[in-house]
Amino acid sequence: MSRYEALRRAVPEWFRNDPGEIEILTEPASVRRARRAAAAAGRGPRGRAGALWARLRAVVRPVRTGVVSANRYLWYLRDPVRFPDGRLGLYDRLLPPPDASPGVVVLPLLGPERKVVLIEHYRHATRRRHWEVVRGFGDPGATGEENVARELGEEIAATPTEVIALGDVHPDTGLLAHQVRLYAARVDGYGDPEQGEAIGRVVTVTAGEAEAMVADGRITDGFTVAALYRARLAGLLATDREGGAT
Repeated sequence: MSRYEALRRAVPEWFRNDPGEIEILTEPASVRRARRAAAAAGRGPRGRAGALWARLRAVVRPVRTGVVSANRYLWYLRDPVRFPDGRLGLYDRLLPPPDASPGVVVLPLLGPERKVVLIEHYRHATRRRHWEVVRGFGDPGATGEENVARELGEEIAATPTEVIALGDVHPDTGLLAHQVRLYAARVDGYGDPEQGEAIGRVVTVTAGEAEAMVADGRITDGFTVAALYRARLAGLLATDREGGAT
């Protein structure tokens, strides 16, 4: 039995087909047709990107369907599908491991002024630094509050005095199946950042300053934007009279 078939049997909810939606194919003849359709459509873009695509196709043999890769953080699947208009093709998606707990995003609020604590985090995917709040993967079996406390301790050596749930988000519904939980956490202080995580600096700003950083593009991380917005809706960010946001 292939890894893909074993996964389909072990986690059937990942492969549920709803009427009239994108259908995951299992019948061998339909799967072959989907592969052929994807190959015919896979000529790539034009221009410089097209030239690079052609060179890559010449040296890299693509995985056709199934489990492309799997590790403790994510599973990469390529599904044979039928689209609602009847077209066949392949569709990639990234999923958390079957036993994973949801990741957490934590907006630290410092002291009675509720200053926002931000970290300057170097990210491998973009090859640049980003202003972010604290976040990380969930430990299997741990509660959300336990994951919050662990991430705060690991990234900024802080201990929460109160944890407030802000709801869930799906970070990229076109590719990722991950569901991430947003929290705010009151803290009385913080320590040195975790160097192994490529965190450069920890700063505190008012709620208004943090929102201005979103408005002018200094904050582009989607999790951070979502956490700030949810905290604003929940009434957790300081008001102008309290010395915070304008």
